[in-house]
This record gives sequence, structure tokens and C-alpha cells, in this order.
Amino acid sequence: MANASGLLVIERILRDRQGIWQQVVEDRDLPKLTVQMLSSAVLALACYGAVLGSFHSVLMALTSAVKLPLLFLVTLAICLPTLYLFNLVFGARLSVRQSLSLVMVALTVTAMLALAFAPIALFFRITAPDYSFFKLLNVLILALSALVGLRFLTGGMRVLNDHGLLSPATPAAAPVPDAEKKELVAVGADGAAPVPVKSLPPGMLNPRPLAQPARPSAPPSMTLLYIWILLFGFVGTQLAWTLRPFFGSPGMKFSLYRQIDGNFYAEIFRTLSHLF
Repeated sequence: MANASGLLVIERILRDRQGIWQQVVEDRDLPKLTVQMLSSAVLALACYGAVLGSFHSVLMALTSAVKLPLLFLVTLAICLPTLYLFNLVFGARLSVRQSLSLVMVALTVTAMLALAFAPIALFFRITAPDYSFFKLLNVLILALSALVGLRFLTGGMRVLNDHGLLSPATPAAAPVPDAEKKELVAVGADGAAPVPVKSLPPGMLNPRPLAQPARPSAPPSMTLLYIWILLFGFVGTQLAWTLRPFFGSPGMKFSLYRQIDGNFYAEIFRTLSHLF
């Protein structure tokens, strides 16, 4: 499972996510893992993009197969520097490789889940060929897939926080001098007053139990992660509006791009009004 490649990398992510997070924490062989996730995500998004464009024509299916992976990758390229700088400002010790790998896990899960929904989208494409319904259905599929992917992202960030990578490095504790070590005390089982260890005979030591380390509290970078997710969503939806059409209105001729007017959210409300 550790050597899974191509599309099989999603199986490792889903079955061995703790192993993935540990690999990110250790910054171990991340370029290879990132390339595997990138290739599987691009292929899955291309297949799903072809499903979107199939409502109009074969040519639209081909262009959507190119534009959908491009949408996610360009959005990632725009927003990843912001996530990395957010972490640096608040003292996180993540490298660029670690930040990219974290986001690629979310993107891979999103892409593969969307691909899993492709047969359902095709079913409704054949049995209920209504343009407004098909468009809204696929927007919901992509939104649901993205939410699941982002859940993986926040889970990975929590694991990194548990390993202390989202907080500034703390200086190592100074070693205890030998003279002070001799004055350490032991506590009796009956709660008796502590006595110096050196005065106890062998076999009667009952050292004070060590306190369990506290779970690291959520650092500011975790809060900024949620802000970054919102930013990623706004950039992605606006870029999707810029790169449209993905579906292709059946009453219009094929075109690679459309004139930029309105916005994504206004179009969703307009589509809902046509359905209801």
C-alpha cells in the first residue's frame, strides 16, 4: 500500500490516512507522493469534465476535460502562497512541500469523489436531459466532493498541530545539574511528606508520577486555515465563471470562452428560479 501509484494513491489516502499524515510530518519522499496525487487528480477531473461537456457536444466534452483540471490547478497556484505565508506569519514550521502535499490530499479526494459520482451524472444526463437540472446537479456534486476533500485538509492540519508543526519552536529545557538531581524527592504511597531521594534505602523509592503532556491548543494558523478555505472557494468559483462554459447551453453554438458578465452566484440563483 505504501508504494501505491497513479489512481491507487486514493486507496492509500482513504485506508492509511495516518500513514499519509506521518509522511507529511516527517517530510519524507513528498515530491513522489505529490506527483502521484497530481496525476490521479488531473485524470479524474478530466474524466468528470468530459461528463459535464457531454450535455452539449463532443467538442465541448473535450474542452471541459481540459478546463476542469485547469480550474483546480490554477486556483491552487493562486491560493497556495497565501496559505504558506499565513503559516509563516504565525510561526508554523511547515515547508512548501508539506503545505503542497496537504492541499494535494484534499484535491485528490475531491477529484476522485467527483469521478465516483460521474455514473450518476450520466444517468440523469440520459434519463432527464434538462439543462438547468443537469447544471445544478453537477454543481452540487462538485460542492459535496470539495467539502469532503476540505475535511481531509483540516484533519491533516490537526495532526500537524498535534506534532507541534503549527507553532513556533520552543527552546529545549536546560539539563538538571547533578547537584540538584541528588536533592530530588520521592512521595510516600500514604501521602507522607516528601523526603530526599538520597536518604531512602534502595527499593523504597516511589517517584512522583510525571504529568501527562497537554494536547496542543489550536494555534492561530488553524483559524486562518478556515479563512483560507473560504478564500479558495471564492477564487475557484470566480475562476470557474471566467473559464466557462463547462456545460454548454444547448441553444448556443460551441464557444471556448464566454464574455465575462455577472457572477457565479447570480447564475446559480437564476438556474434555481428556472427550476422552481
